[in-house]
Amino acid sequence: MLHTVTIQQNDSGQRVDKFLLKFMPNMPKNMLYKLIRKKDIRLNSARCQGTEFLKEGDVLTIYAKEEFFKVQPHSNIHFMQASGKLKILHEDKHFLIVYKPSGVVAHSQEKGIISLLDEVQKYLYQKGEYRPQEEQTFAPALCNRIDRNTEGILIAAKNAAALRMMNELIRERQIQKNYIAITSSHLPEHSATCTAFLKKDEKQNQVFVSDKPLDKNWKLIQTRYEVLAQNGNLQLVRITLLTGRTHQIRAHLAHLGAPLLGDPKYNTTKSHEENQCLCAWELQFPESENPILSALSGNTIRTDLPDFVERYFPHFTV
Repeated sequence: MLHTVTIQQNDSGQRVDKFLLKFMPNMPKNMLYKLIRKKDIRLNSARCQGTEFLKEGDVLTIYAKEEFFKVQPHSNIHFMQASGKLKILHEDKHFLIVYKPSGVVAHSQEKGIISLLDEVQKYLYQKGEYRPQEEQTFAPALCNRIDRNTEGILIAAKNAAALRMMNELIRERQIQKNYIAITSSHLPEHSATCTAFLKKDEKQNQVFVSDKPLDKNWKLIQTRYEVLAQNGNLQLVRITLLTGRTHQIRAHLAHLGAPLLGDPKYNTTKSHEENQCLCAWELQFPESENPILSALSGNTIRTDLPDFVERYFPHFTV
């Protein structure tokens, strides 16, 4: 069966093979590369290797069985069950920056579980900025992640170019991520930049921290903290992530002897808090001349102080 695909704006910038794996999700990867080798997939009527980068207006010609082509009725799209209600901290042509409450998952495709990404997509759909029936592979996406029981700021990209740009900034650590938290005991110093090594146990969904790497699976982590206030054994702390590993803040502070208040995984001391007292509080963006980043260039986006600060440090102000 012959299919012709014209590359749209949100499809451009991708490698041919990466685009086709999303466009034909039911096709096994080895079959896709076999079709490329047999010249059954052509780019602008010429042979392709699969590694070329697509441009808007390019035409892919694909000879494959009908069963492999993506068919997704609009009524079955997961985000349609969401409300579209969000706490918006910033919005421009390319990005939507929102607050995620504690207890809400960032991503999910499980039936009955609505994620913050679902709410973002529904919001943009209601505004007419996301038209899934017109897209071939792209959907608005989150650029960063925080744990289900951590509250705070998430960045969503409205288009593919914005997603690539923001992911590059995050990968190159050009965005400063600041958190606010409460520890259940005192940190070793008033402020410090701490280095350690972290290893993830996928089965337990837990990480371990060591002062030295014990084998090649231990990854370098760096965490900066500053104590802002103290209330008995509790400390209010501002944390800056210099690296971004799974559960880094939670596990690193526990390793330093000051686990987060209410953390069910890394704090053995019980408390009345249902979730860890941790909030992704502030993002500082670098100066940029790129038009995609113009509305965020040099800006700081901050959410309100979380409720747990008011409970334990009622007189604290920024």
